[in-house]
Parts: sequence; C-alpha cells; structure tokens
Amino acid sequence: MAYKITDECISCGACESECKNEAISEGEEVYIIDPDKCTECIGWVESSKCAEICPVDACIPDPGHEETREQLLEKWRKLHPGETPIAA
Repeated sequence: MAYKITDECISCGACESECKNEAISEGEEVYIIDPDKCTECIGWVESSKCAEICPVDACIPDPGHEETREQLLEKWRKLHPGETPIAA
C-alpha cells in the first residue's frame, strides 16, 4: 500500500530526497506522496525510507491504497522500464 504524510509533517523535506521514485513533493502545507508513484520502496530496498527518515513519524501506510507486494513491484517496473529491481 502506498504511504501518505499526515498533518504532523513539519515540512523538513527529509523524506523528499529519500524517495527514489520521486513520489514525494512539497504540498501547500505539508509534503505529499503520489500514490501512483509510491512503491513502499519495493524495488529499491526492503522498507519504506520516508517512514524511517521522518523525525516526527508523519509517513504512514495509506489504507486507501492497499496493494500486494507483486502489485508494488509491477508499479516499480512501470516507473523504471528496462531496469532491474534491487530488492524484489
């Protein structure tokens, strides 16, 4: 499932640079995650980097975007055609 950023976000920007899918961007008040680009870091690493790096735990799984590991990996392949996933 894609991640989302809660209102607890302090807009520090730490998460944006960690996202290799470029799914995170600065919103009007807090950073936001594009669920069409978020793969929970599947394809890159085994755990979500945004959640690991966030100093206020504002990056959480989004129950509105549940996906299987296979679906996340397929999304990664569409975002990175011709590349081989590092963590599959």
